[in-house]
Amino acid sequence: MKYVLVTGAYGGMGYQTVKKFASCGYTVFALDKTVGDAEPNVVPIQADVSDPRQIEQAFKVVQSATDSLFAIVHFAGVYMMHSLVEMPTEQWHKIFQINVFGVFYVNKTFLPLLGRGSKILVTTSELAPLDPLPFTGIYAITKSALDKYAFSLRMELQLLGIDVCVLRAGAVNTGMLGKSTTALDRFVENTQIYQCNAEKFKQIVGGVEAKNIPPQKVANKVYKILHAKKPKFANSINRNKLLLLLNALPHKMQFWAIRKILK
Repeated sequence: MKYVLVTGAYGGMGYQTVKKFASCGYTVFALDKTVGDAEPNVVPIQADVSDPRQIEQAFKVVQSATDSLFAIVHFAGVYMMHSLVEMPTEQWHKIFQINVFGVFYVNKTFLPLLGRGSKILVTTSELAPLDPLPFTGIYAITKSALDKYAFSLRMELQLLGIDVCVLRAGAVNTGMLGKSTTALDRFVENTQIYQCNAEKFKQIVGGVEAKNIPPQKVANKVYKILHAKKPKFANSINRNKLLLLLNALPHKMQFWAIRKILK
């Protein structure tokens, strides 16, 4: 019997990944802040990844069932959209605590259950390797930090025979899309200094998110990555061509293009 830990397990991508591994005979520890009922091959664990004490309790639950994990798959995260000069300080702390610190807490705590051949997969974002855009900067910054963290972790854990990979996913048809739309609506309504610009940006974001994929495709991609004999570090799915094109421009031209579009 092989065991997998999935965080953010009851979100769109997380739950489909839980179902995928469970259907393939794995026992899946499904960790999330809000969990569902137990299912065949699925063990729900209620815990907040941003709270080290709750992660310690989750570790005890897993350790009581097994001394070895095949993989840890990270989906837990939050999306925020705000101006970097208007967002409340507590929101700045919150998104780092969940998106970055949460992954650190889980990996550090569960390391004793990882051995040679184990794998860690961190879901970052298609924005992670790109230059940040206005108003989505806070989200992109945390995902970029997470990408660098994962790279450094792979450098270290390869010495122990443990592979670390990232999945840079574009728009996926989950509840996150609805949350991003709500966050953008709230920002447009509340910003005091970017009224005109934010309205135009809302139209652009809507166009980008319209090209989304079902979460089942992400689950299948995760399964494939974790079963590769030599998984590569960076993996992507559904990256947006317009974002890639913009990022290919020199910085001076990127600044000019954003000014032309949003002013």
